Amino acid sequence: DTWVTLARIAEKTKRLKFGPAVLIPSNRHPMAQASAIATLEQIAPGRLMVGFGTGFTGRAGMGKKPLTLASMRTHIVQVRALLRGDVADIDGGLAQILASGGWLPDRPIDVPIYMAGQGPKARALAKEIADDLISLGGPAEGFAACLVSTNGTVLDDGEDVTSPRASTALKPLVALAYHHRYTTDPESVKALPNGDAWLASVERVDEHIRHLSVHRGHNLDISNGHDALVDVSAAKQMTFTGTREELRERLARLEAGGATGVIFG
Repeated sequence: DTWVTLARIAEKTKRLKFGPAVLIPSNRHPMAQASAIATLEQIAPGRLMVGFGTGFTGRAGMGKKPLTLASMRTHIVQVRALLRGDVADIDGGLAQILASGGWLPDRPIDVPIYMAGQGPKARALAKEIADDLISLGGPAEGFAACLVSTNGTVLDDGEDVTSPRASTALKPLVALAYHHRYTTDPESVKALPNGDAWLASVERVDEHIRHLSVHRGHNLDISNGHDALVDVSAAKQMTFTGTREELRERLARLEAGGATGVIFG
C-alpha cells in the first residue's frame, strides 16, 4: 500500500524528501487521501511531495480506462480544500478535516501537489490546479518544477543492453511500452520488436481476464509470462539507459529543456 510504505520511509529517514508518483483519484476517497497526506506531514514535516495521475496500470489492471481530466480536477480541488481546512462538498455531503489539536498539522497544510500530464489539456489543467508537473519521457517548459518520470538502468562501460544483468533489469521496463500500447490500441503492439509474438501470447488468455494477465508484474518483473518475449535490443531508445557518461549527457539535455528533477525507476 502506498501510504503504509511512505509512512515507513518517513519514519526511517530524517532529511529525504519523498512522495507518491502518482496517486489515482478513483482509488481513494478525497477525505481518506487528505487524511493520509496530513498524517505523513505530521510524521515528516516539510518532506512530503504528492503526485496525481489519471491512471495507467492502476486502472487498466482492473479493466478500467484512465480517468477523465474533469474527475481529476474534482478530486485535486477537493483534496486541496480539505488540506486548507475548508469545508468541501463531496458527493453531496459536506466534509472537513476534524482532527483535534496536536493530532494533525494545523490547517492550512501546504504540501506540494504535482500532476502528471502529457497533452496540452492535461498540462493546462496542471498549471491551473497543481503546483507543478510530472512529465513522462521529456520535460515541459512553463512550470517552476517539472519532474521527468522515466525508467532504465546504468550500463558499465562496454556492457550491452542484452547482457544477462542488463536484460533482467530492462525487460520489465521495456515491457511498459507493450502494456501501454495494448491498453490503447492492441494491434499497435505489432510495431514493437517481437510484438507479434507478445500479442499472440496475450491473446491466448481468456479475453475477460486478459487485462489481469497483461499487467501482472508491471514495472517490476516478467512474471506474467508474456514479457519474457520482450526484445530489449532498443532499450537505449525506449528507456533511460546508457553508460554513466551517456546518462550524464541525457540529464543535461533534460535540464536544458526545462526539467528540474527526475523520477527514476
